[in-house]
Amino acid sequence: MNEELHTYLRYKKQFPTVWCAGCGIGTVMNVLVKTIQELDYAQDDVVVVSGIGCSSRMPVYLDFNTLHTTHGRAIAFATGIKMFRPELKVIVITGDGDGLAIGGNHLIHACRRNLDLTVVLINNFIYGMTGGQVSPSTPLGSYCYTSPYGNLEQPFDVVEIAKGAGATFIARSTSYHVMQLKQYLRQALEHKGFSIIDILAQCPTLYGRLNKSGNAVEMLKWLKSHTIPLAAAKKKKPEELKNKYVTGVFRDDDSKREYTEVYWELVRRLHGTESEE
Repeated sequence: MNEELHTYLRYKKQFPTVWCAGCGIGTVMNVLVKTIQELDYAQDDVVVVSGIGCSSRMPVYLDFNTLHTTHGRAIAFATGIKMFRPELKVIVITGDGDGLAIGGNHLIHACRRNLDLTVVLINNFIYGMTGGQVSPSTPLGSYCYTSPYGNLEQPFDVVEIAKGAGATFIARSTSYHVMQLKQYLRQALEHKGFSIIDILAQCPTLYGRLNKSGNAVEMLKWLKSHTIPLAAAKKKKPEELKNKYVTGVFRDDDSKREYTEVYWELVRRLHGTESEE
């Protein structure tokens, strides 16, 4: 990180981070901070909200308005903040367990409402902080401590869930493709409406070790070789995309009005103050 980025971080007792060596979450935090710096958002205008899990520890290290909430409820808390202070830039940091399991219901309804939140979903295919259980995104056949003979459940596809629920900006990237990730984060933050980025990230300590995926470098190489850009994927047959994750921007739609804008218009109308900003 360059020296200017240090102003966005809390130091002293918070560093080094809680994350294991080789974890992809630190990379995502680095890219997020650089993106916010480039967008020149005032620190007091940014709110970062998280639930429980490895990725949800990120607000501990970021010097914005931050809220570390209960398991799966990050979007619920973020909704309250955005409804009361719609001018703030509200970012939700979550993981595949926190965001798709106990928090899945909050996710689909935030998509449906088109609430102006940016959800950064760091997807490492496993519950990390709580000890290595199978998560909603764990690939079929993968090993976790609660699937010692291989996962029998079909995994969720974050992109397809967000599409079906009505999110207006949807993207997928990885902790390997850092320049692509920065571009998508910038688009998501500038988008007016609900935006979500599914970020595939390596977990060498649990998922990698249990599935003999190698160290962090080898897992990053796996992310490189097992992803394909959306434009290239459209030219492939379905069978050619087996075991591949498609990256890209899957939806960027500004035709649907943002929820807090509609809500506060109603409030002003009912109070007879339509002309007020």
